[in-house]
Amino acid sequence: MIFYLTLIVIALCTLLPLLHMCNSLPFLNKRKMNINKFNYKEKGISILIPCFNEERILDLTIRGMNRIEYQNKEVIYINDGSTDLTMEKLHSLLNLQPIDMTGSERLKHMPIRSTYQSLLFPNVYVIDKLNGGKADSLNAGIEYASKELIITLDADSILANDSLDLINQAFQDQNVVAAGGMVHILQGRKENFRLSFRQKHIIRFQIFEYFKGFYIYKSSLAKLNALAIISGAFGVFDKETLFTIGGYRKTLGEDIDITLRLQYFIQKNRSKKVLFLPEAVCYTECPENWSDLFKQRIRWQKAFIDCVFKFAGSLIKSVFTKRLSFFFLIEAFVVGTLATYFTIVSLAMLCFVNEENTIYSLWSYIIISTMLNGIYSLTAVYIANHHGQKFSHYDKFRLVNTIILDLAIFRFITFLFIMIGTILYFFNRHDWNKVTRTGRVYQIEKAS
Repeated sequence: MIFYLTLIVIALCTLLPLLHMCNSLPFLNKRKMNINKFNYKEKGISILIPCFNEERILDLTIRGMNRIEYQNKEVIYINDGSTDLTMEKLHSLLNLQPIDMTGSERLKHMPIRSTYQSLLFPNVYVIDKLNGGKADSLNAGIEYASKELIITLDADSILANDSLDLINQAFQDQNVVAAGGMVHILQGRKENFRLSFRQKHIIRFQIFEYFKGFYIYKSSLAKLNALAIISGAFGVFDKETLFTIGGYRKTLGEDIDITLRLQYFIQKNRSKKVLFLPEAVCYTECPENWSDLFKQRIRWQKAFIDCVFKFAGSLIKSVFTKRLSFFFLIEAFVVGTLATYFTIVSLAMLCFVNEENTIYSLWSYIIISTMLNGIYSLTAVYIANHHGQKFSHYDKFRLVNTIILDLAIFRFITFLFIMIGTILYFFNRHDWNKVTRTGRVYQIEKAS
């Protein structure tokens, strides 16, 4: 029995990555994004930015928003009861004046202290509210947003200048109710957000990891109508649809929760759809030390496990009839979480087992797994290059170095994050572990 289960796990670990690699190849993508502003009506877009103790990053955030040339937009910063100087920084950077804003009273959230409008930028607003968490802040923002589309951004995220035009084009299709954009690491970007691998290894690993996660995995799942996570760093939603499904719920993984509920909404409204837009880009800060990276990844894994349990009933019932359930439960949970224990145990067994057949099988598994991950990595580089992520001559050497170290070291560190995060979920699931902002000054004004 164990032998056959092992074969099934190995088969899934091999076949599913191959599926995503093939499915994400650009020449198989029939959807083309060509910006032509004259052919499309500019839809109204409300950009919501929840802020909790973000004083170190606000200058960057505000500069990033103000450089975007899209007329029919508004930006709403939601101060979620910050205990630092976030509200004071918003006042000084935006020159705020109190105004009366009326909410729709369709979603629940913590009480609002005050609402403001910027005297410097008339399309910029601030909501000052009692602390309730990110989901609560987003609900408040949705309540007060005046536009038909909602973009949710983290406070350290910067949109590329053409992202709103690309989003506007995608949402001309009235059946599109949500979309996820491409997220790149902000560190390592030079003028015009040109990519540079002249960074310390921990940042290089994350740059490369985002290539794989978005260009291959999310792209493939979106084509299969099985995308389960629209990143909290950059998501786009039809506002009326958010009202219909009840907005955000307070949970460890609000981005997973809202995406799964949107997918269930689509299953009942078959004409509706969720997209992944790799051409629409935002840039976000990543952890720069192992302690902060550990906090981030433990939080992500806790959020994932929390949603597995919350949606377990519907996922199990439809695991072999719905693609969403299969890829979320079988691939993300069984292969992505449980199989990590199998891999680590297999490596440990090599040190203690003397049986020739067992050692041969384990080495075969490790070699095949490494080769497959290598091909997966090269595919990610190819797709990234296709989408304009160009590498200088010297960066190509650093990229090769990063891929080798990723195969030999970083992917096993990622396994440990997954294993530890899963275990800690059962002991301390509500610990948020906010990652420290760098406060670094980025030269973004030259971005195209």
